[in-house]
Amino acid sequence: MAMDKPLAWGDGRSAEARRRLSPADEAELLKLEAQYCSHGDTVHYTNPPKLFTDCRGSFMYDGQGREFLDLQMWYSAVNFGYKNERIANAMRRQLDTLPQVASQYLHREKIELATLIARDAEKKFGAKGRVHFNVGGSQAVEDSLKLVRNFKGGKSLMFAFEGGYHGRTLGASAITSSYRYRRRYGHFGDRAMFIPFPYHFRGPKGMTKEEYGHHCVQQFERLFESEYYGLWDPKSQQCEYAAFYVETIQGTGGYVVPPMNFFKDLKRVLDKYGILLVVDEIQMGVYRTGKLWSIEHFGVTPDVIVFGKAITNGLNPLSGIWAREELINPEVFPVGSTHSTFNANPMGTGVALETMRMLAEGDYERSVMEKGAYFLEGLEELKRRYTCIGEVDGLGMALRMEICEPSDSFTPSKRIVDLMVDEALKGDIEVDGRKYGVVLDIGGYYKNVVTLAPSLDMTKAEIDLALKLLDRLLHRCGK
Repeated sequence: MAMDKPLAWGDGRSAEARRRLSPADEAELLKLEAQYCSHGDTVHYTNPPKLFTDCRGSFMYDGQGREFLDLQMWYSAVNFGYKNERIANAMRRQLDTLPQVASQYLHREKIELATLIARDAEKKFGAKGRVHFNVGGSQAVEDSLKLVRNFKGGKSLMFAFEGGYHGRTLGASAITSSYRYRRRYGHFGDRAMFIPFPYHFRGPKGMTKEEYGHHCVQQFERLFESEYYGLWDPKSQQCEYAAFYVETIQGTGGYVVPPMNFFKDLKRVLDKYGILLVVDEIQMGVYRTGKLWSIEHFGVTPDVIVFGKAITNGLNPLSGIWAREELINPEVFPVGSTHSTFNANPMGTGVALETMRMLAEGDYERSVMEKGAYFLEGLEELKRRYTCIGEVDGLGMALRMEICEPSDSFTPSKRIVDLMVDEALKGDIEVDGRKYGVVLDIGGYYKNVVTLAPSLDMTKAEIDLALKLLDRLLHRCGK
């Protein structure tokens, strides 16, 4: 029997016409989605789910042409705005030259991109290394786990942070703190040991942020005082755990920013006991915090960096790892140690190469820090006006607004956040005589934090608009 023809939602119509959906068309699409799409790979924040048909710069558009300011940019994958012309043109050029090639063969874009990343790391960290590619963040985390296990003689246990998130493949789930990602899949024998992150707002009272960071490291180091804590053998001077997986700023955990002294203190302990430092830069890398890698702010040298998302501005999946030479050289990590058909695909590497060129030519370090400081100042003003805001914080353009019950400005309020998401997607918030919606992302230990990852190319006028829209939302919902 012949396969059914694809559904034609706009075939033969102009691009502008395809951006429009009648209420009946939209209802039919949502009906089909409910019947035929797996819900295991989606997160529906609203009922019915929101359907978009167009995007441009900092904005998304629905089938009725309503305008939504996007303050999460595909979980920080689209750092340089939707339909970024320069990056899109690079993709078109690659499509016209070498869009496809089997991964056992070489192509210029892969080599040039790896060279750029490796030379940059050597300059910044003083460590020679190599770059290994894959297609998604979770897959790159899996590759890094293989790399670490291989280098550490098969040791499979890792440290990770409470509130940390590293993906949903089996290996990545094992080092992600949330049990809900593992619950249905049986026993995880290699589950990580989860260590408290210095989440100062919800930490012990009476400590400065820096004091609390030092306290967290001290508590971690206690685990090595005696063999009876169960992970250190003082006779062989060996730790049962191979590496510590960290997000320098917690992503899904709610954009928690640690004290600036924290990672130096932690790295001292890791080096003392021969534990590798693996930095997950999938969400915070590529200038989200004003540096190519967020770990640069903290003055330590990682052993492994995992990256993805914004390296291609979300246009074509590409991820990878950078690792120090002694972990990844061909004698230690030989040909075929990991593999994916699309691991260094030329569309992805070509686009990422253009992203790196664009970053080298621009002054994103200055502009991101300036825009982030301006945005944070506006959030602090909102905090002074609304008691439902417990804390605002940020580094660069990674910003957080923790929503709490207005009665004490501390008790987590998922209730208010859920209402804010619903209201934001109605597209009826009026600012200066024009109606907008807002695309928000929610994170945090209690799912009560509005995590803000706007476009790094966002204008000052768009930041002002964002603050006005958040003001209107808080006025509607923050009671």
